[in-house]
Amino acid sequence: MQIPRFIQIHTLHTYPAALLNRDDAGLAKRLPLGDAVRTRISSQCLKRHWRVTEDAFALANLDVPMGIRSRGTLELIAKRLQENGLSAPLAQAAAEALREGGLLDKGGKDKKGEDALKTGQAVLLGKPEIDYLVNYCTELAAVNTDEKALKTAVGEWLQAEKKSKNLEALKHGSGLESALFGRMVTSDLLTSRDAAVFVAHAFTVHQAQVENDYFTVVDDLLQDAGELGSAGIFDTELASGLYYGYVVVDVPQLVQNLEGMDFKKCFAVGASPEQRALAARVVQNLLHLIATVSPGAKRGSTAPFDWAKFMLVEAGDWQPRSLAAAFHNALSLEDSSAPIRQRAVGKLTAEIAAMDDAYGAPLARRFLSVDPVSVPGAERLNLTQLADWAKGIIEQGAC
Repeated sequence: MQIPRFIQIHTLHTYPAALLNRDDAGLAKRLPLGDAVRTRISSQCLKRHWRVTEDAFALANLDVPMGIRSRGTLELIAKRLQENGLSAPLAQAAAEALREGGLLDKGGKDKKGEDALKTGQAVLLGKPEIDYLVNYCTELAAVNTDEKALKTAVGEWLQAEKKSKNLEALKHGSGLESALFGRMVTSDLLTSRDAAVFVAHAFTVHQAQVENDYFTVVDDLLQDAGELGSAGIFDTELASGLYYGYVVVDVPQLVQNLEGMDFKKCFAVGASPEQRALAARVVQNLLHLIATVSPGAKRGSTAPFDWAKFMLVEAGDWQPRSLAAAFHNALSLEDSSAPIRQRAVGKLTAEIAAMDDAYGAPLARRFLSVDPVSVPGAERLNLTQLADWAKGIIEQGAC
C-alpha cells in the first residue's frame, strides 16, 4: 500500500454539568438513537473549535495560510484597498464590482454603501485569495482613477479570470480550513474543495442526563441598599455525559487538497515523501486537537474542559466504518459491575472484534486510554506517541 487511504479516530470524552452545544431554543442538542434519546455535539461545533484553537498544536501554526469565513469579506477587501491608498469611493466601487462580477453571491445588490458589501451568506475565502484580489484591484485602480472606469476594469478582469483560472491555481489559496473540511461555492471564480476530514456528531453512550438550572443575578447596589438584590431570574439546561466521537481523514484527498496533485494518481501511484509531509503534520496536530480541545457554550460558568479518556486510531485502505453501533442500546447508568468508561471501551472492543471476524478488515491500530483496557490488535500509547505514529505512517506511505 503506497499510502494509508483512511485514518479513523474514535474518542470518548466526559463532560459534567455543561451546555456544550445549544439548539435554536437554547437547549442542549439531542439525538434519538436506539432505545434512548442522547445529548449530542454537532460536527460544526467540533470543527469550529478545532479550527480556531490557539495552542502548541493550533492549525494556524502550520505552513498553510488560514481562511476567513464571513459575510463581510468584501468590506474587508474595501478596507484593505483604502490601506493601499485608494479613496473610500474607489475602494467601494472595486468591492462592489467584485460582487457584481460573480465572485460572491449578490446578497447586497439592491443596497447602498457598506450594506451593499454584505453577502447573503458567510463564504470561506483563503487569505491568499483575498491578497490576490486586493493586489490586483490596487493595480487596476492605478490606471482607472474614477469609479465607473474601475468598476468596468474589475468586471472585465473577472471575466478573464473565469477563463484563466488564476485563482484556482493559487497553491493553498482557499486556506487550510477548506483543505480539511471542504468548501462549496457557486462562483465560477473560486475553487470548490471536497472535504478530506469527515466529522460525525458526538453523542452520549447512555441516555441523556439533562437538568434545568435555575439561577439569579444579584444586583450589588440594590443589596447594599438593604433590598434582596435580585436583578433577574433565569434558567438554562445543563447536561452531563460520556460522549463517543468519530472522525475520518481521507489521506489522499488531504494530500491533493494541500499539494494540488491528482487524487487518483495519489492513491494508485503514491505521493512522494515531500508531498506527504504537510498532510502528515496536519494529521499529527489534528489528533492533538481532537483529544484535548473542548467545545462548549457557557464556558465561564461551567468550565467544560476535558481531555479524551480513550482514543483509538485506525489506519488502512478499506472504506471507513463507525463504531457507533456499539452504543445503539444505551449503556445503563445503574450498572455497577464496572465504571461506565470501561464498559464503553468494552462495547467498542466487542464491536471491533465482531467486525474483524465478519470482514477481516486489515487495519493497523493504536490507542490511548486512562483506564486499564485492551483493544484487539492494538498497542497502547500516550498522545504524543499516538500522534507521531499517525504522522509516521503518512510520511512513510504505509501502515
